[in-house]
Amino acid sequence: MSTIDRNTSNYLYQQVTGFISDQILAGVLRPGDRLPSLRHLSKRLSISVPTVRQAYVELERQGRVESRPQSGFYVRQQARNALMKPASCRNCKPAPVRCRSLIDRVYEGIHTPGVVPFGIANPSMAKPAAKGLNRAMKRIMGRAEERSIGYAPSDGEPALRRQIAYRYLELGGRVEPDEVVVTNGGQEALTLALMAVAEKGDVIAVETPTYHGALELIESLGMLALEIETCPEEGLMLCSLQDAIRRHDIKACLFASSLNNPLGSATPDEHRQELVALLEAHDIPLIEDDVYGDLMFDGSRPSPARFYSDKGLVLTAGSFSKTVAPGYRVGWLLAGRFEQRVRTLKRAFSCSCGLLQQMTLSEYLASGEYDRHIRALRPVLKCNAERMAALIGQHFPQETRVSRPQGGSVLWLELPRTVDGGRLFDRALEENISTCPGMLYSPTRRYRNFMRLSFGHPWSDEIEAAIHRLGQMVRSD
Repeated sequence: MSTIDRNTSNYLYQQVTGFISDQILAGVLRPGDRLPSLRHLSKRLSISVPTVRQAYVELERQGRVESRPQSGFYVRQQARNALMKPASCRNCKPAPVRCRSLIDRVYEGIHTPGVVPFGIANPSMAKPAAKGLNRAMKRIMGRAEERSIGYAPSDGEPALRRQIAYRYLELGGRVEPDEVVVTNGGQEALTLALMAVAEKGDVIAVETPTYHGALELIESLGMLALEIETCPEEGLMLCSLQDAIRRHDIKACLFASSLNNPLGSATPDEHRQELVALLEAHDIPLIEDDVYGDLMFDGSRPSPARFYSDKGLVLTAGSFSKTVAPGYRVGWLLAGRFEQRVRTLKRAFSCSCGLLQQMTLSEYLASGEYDRHIRALRPVLKCNAERMAALIGQHFPQETRVSRPQGGSVLWLELPRTVDGGRLFDRALEENISTCPGMLYSPTRRYRNFMRLSFGHPWSDEIEAAIHRLGQMVRSD
């Protein structure tokens, strides 16, 4: 038997952890079964005994197995949380968004010193890339010197635009460097896209739940949001979108079809193709929030929706903030037929983005370090997700439901009906724990008893203690 691949960036103990977890999920190993001895599995996999021991300790930490003195490791009985169901949107109507005051409180809590930051989705910080970026920046500054501190072209540094276009080529689609507009993070990309396709008072269809930053943006622009049902496992429900198109005058759609935030669901490629065909049949632009596409746990990469567009009605927003450098604030937008309008808006609002950061990222991509970083980051995020879900199963009430993300850095929790997520947010912040209340993810403030927790941080005893304490608060609410 060989389940070990020494040519991947995954640590050997993580591969053993994955192998045992798969055996448990498949029912080969059942609750109460004894795991192979350390020495036996070491011999079968041709790895060291300490590596097997490290894997078993990690499985115990995740709550999948338990150690018994003088006996070995055994499979634990797993708590079975019922699957989440899509929130019904049958009677939803376009609504103004009013979430800014709550978002202000969340962001204030996130940036308070000493707070455990479960409230911010920051996956790249689970395994920071600072050293590699610093090396790239030193090389750039050694070559470019004075140019590196000047203004960048309004559309972006040509070398970075070429690197971004090349990455789409690797995914099987053709993007010309001249189509790429570099932006100040993904949020500016979404802003430019919305302003290019819609005006004040227009209806924008969004997933529910959806990213609170998109809702705040819709609120700031005076537009209306219409919620579309989203499956926790397979993403946007096309039948619900079809019904909404018949009943409402939708000006544009803003969907994170590659990986939803906060559900962590990924829309299959064939559904994404059907989505584009449906919208283009009605001449409705799609703004595709694709900032998490590189962070699928299994290493796959969903095809961007723009690959299926015949009319140029898909605008794709990307960013390096979630994958490698949140502080650099570098994103991009592929605007399709709205390219000229986007360029004009970009020049009017922010002129250009930081040149040194763009040149550094271009060097980082060209050197291959970005891809190596992503390959190393994915298993860390997957491991963190499993650890957090296991701890929630141990410390939260039994009726708590937890999402099963396919990537990204957040879990979406449905708490007992008696729990108020807003009140829980205030109580947790008093104890230096930040969370994100579920109401932020709906324009109509549904999800009162939901919350989002981020696992995009280096794992620590402090994080485990904070989850334990949150569970106590939920139980006492």
